[in-house]
Amino acid sequence: MTMILIGFGAGGCSLRPDGGAFARMDEKNEVTGSVTPPADPPVPTESDLAFARTAASDVLTKGGKDSSQPWENPETGARGSVTPLSQAYAADDGRTCRDFLASYVKGRAESWLQGAACKGGQGRWEIHSLRPWKRG
Repeated sequence: MTMILIGFGAGGCSLRPDGGAFARMDEKNEVTGSVTPPADPPVPTESDLAFARTAASDVLTKGGKDSSQPWENPETGARGSVTPLSQAYAADDGRTCRDFLASYVKGRAESWLQGAACKGGQGRWEIHSLRPWKRG
């Protein structure tokens, strides 16, 4: 009899009304914890984009294979870096162009921008697109 009582005492979790440790997974369970869904990515201001464009032009002008150029806007506290993605290519209009990726960090939030630049008349890279990065 003592062994039976010890058995019931040790297996008490399975006798709970909610099923205890052996509850079926498809039953409604209470969700607990502090996991929150990710916030919307931050949206760069026009002045932040100006700093990112300047960094993109600088890193493309330097032309290093694995180079990256940091940038920071002291007014807004936003910062990031720009990294060329591929080798230069000839655009439909004959200009030399190159794609790049720019990080955008403001506070604790981060997002990414994708862009493309082409060489202008004096050999300086001119940014012709800079928009939120879409994966896929």
